Amino acid sequence: MKHRIVVLGAGYAGAYVAGNLARRLSTADTEITVVNAVPHFVERLRLHQLAAGREIETQKLADVFAGTGIRLRVARVTDVDPERQVVAVADTDGGGELGYDTLVYALGSHGADQGVPGVAEHAFDVAARPSALRLRERLDSLERLDKRGRRGEGGNVLVVGDGLTGIETATEIAEARPGLSVGLIARGELGARLSAAARGHLRQACDRLGVTVLEHTSVEAVEATRVLCADGTALASDATVWTAGFEVSPIAAAGGLEVTENGQIVVDRTMRSVSHPNVYAAGDSAYAIGDNGRPLPMSCASAGFTGGQAIAAIVGHLTGRKVPHTKLVYSYNHISLGRRDGILQMVDDEGQAKPKYVGGRKAARIKAGILKVSLWANSHPTFGLPKRRRRLAATPDASPEKATAFTPDAPAEKAVA
Repeated sequence: MKHRIVVLGAGYAGAYVAGNLARRLSTADTEITVVNAVPHFVERLRLHQLAAGREIETQKLADVFAGTGIRLRVARVTDVDPERQVVAVADTDGGGELGYDTLVYALGSHGADQGVPGVAEHAFDVAARPSALRLRERLDSLERLDKRGRRGEGGNVLVVGDGLTGIETATEIAEARPGLSVGLIARGELGARLSAAARGHLRQACDRLGVTVLEHTSVEAVEATRVLCADGTALASDATVWTAGFEVSPIAAAGGLEVTENGQIVVDRTMRSVSHPNVYAAGDSAYAIGDNGRPLPMSCASAGFTGGQAIAAIVGHLTGRKVPHTKLVYSYNHISLGRRDGILQMVDDEGQAKPKYVGGRKAARIKAGILKVSLWANSHPTFGLPKRRRRLAATPDASPEKATAFTPDAPAEKAVA
C-alpha cells in the first residue's frame, strides 16, 4: 500500500510543499493529494491591488499540478482527526473523508475582526479573493456615483489598521482611485516598525497620494456609514476596509493538535507537530521559532522557509535519511506604496528595523520582481528539482524530534515580504 501524503491548502506554502514532494518521492510507494477550497492559486500578496482595480490573472491548480502526479481535491476542510488520521472535507458532491499517513497542514490565515462590533457585517477586507472583489465592486459603485454627479466629492474610504497590509491597501486605493477620499487609521504611530528615515518616506508618500492618516486612534465599532472611535469621534465612511490583524482556522485546535493561544500549530525545528509526529505545519498555520529565537511572522517569506524545512523533514523521515535544518530567517519587510513607490526595510536579528532602507521606484521594482518570481515558482512547483525520486525506507521514521519548550506569543499582524 502506498504512503498517503495529504496537503491541506495550496497557497504559497502548500503548493510549494506538494510540488517539491512530488518531484522528490517516488510514485511507486507514495501518493500525494492536495485539498484546496478553490480551484485556483490565489496571489494573496496582490489582493489589495485587485481590490483597487488591477487585473490579476489566476492560475488554475489543475494546470499547476499537471504532470506531477498530484491529486487535486477542490473542497473545504471541515475537520482534522489526527487520532484516526483522517480529514473531513465538504464539496459539491457532499464531501467525505480522506485518510493519510503524513499530513501537511497549510491552511493559512484570514482576517480577524478582533471582536470589534460591526466588522463582520459592515467592513471589507483583502484577506481573500472573494472579499477583495467585493471591495472592488464597492469602490466601483462609489466612483460611478461621483461621475453621475450625485456626490459633490468622491466617497470616503477608511482603512483600519496601520500594519503593512493596511499601508499597502490605503496607498494603492488612493493612487488607483484619486476621486475617492482615503483615510488610514493607525492605532499607534504610523510605520512604528520602520526606521526613522523609512517612516519619513512613508509620510511623504501618504501626503503625495492624499491619504489622511489618523494616528493613536482606536476603533470601537464599525457601522454601515461610519466608524466609531474610542474617543467618541464618529468618522464618515462609505467603505471601511479592515486590516487590523489576521488569525488562523480553529480546525487544528478542534482536532486536538497542540496549538498556541491563537490557534497556530506548535512545531519543532523541522515543522513537525510536537503532539502528533506525522503532522507537519507550514506557512501562517505554523508557530515556528526562527534562527534568531523569535517566532516567524505570518508572511510569504515565512511560508517559503517553513515549507522548505517541512519538505526536507518529510523526505528525510520517509526515506531513512538525516533530516537537515534549513534556514528559518526573516530579514526584511517590503511595502508597496502604489505602483511606483515602495519601501524595503531590512531588520536585524531581533526583528528591529535597521537604520538604512531602500525607497522609491527602486523598491517598487524589487517588490514587483518578488511578486513575479513568487507567482512563477508556485506555478512551476517542480521546476529545477532533481529528477531522481527517492523510494521510501522499509519502515519510515515516526519518532518525533525533540521539541523546544515554547512560550507562544500570537503575532499582532501579517507581515508582507
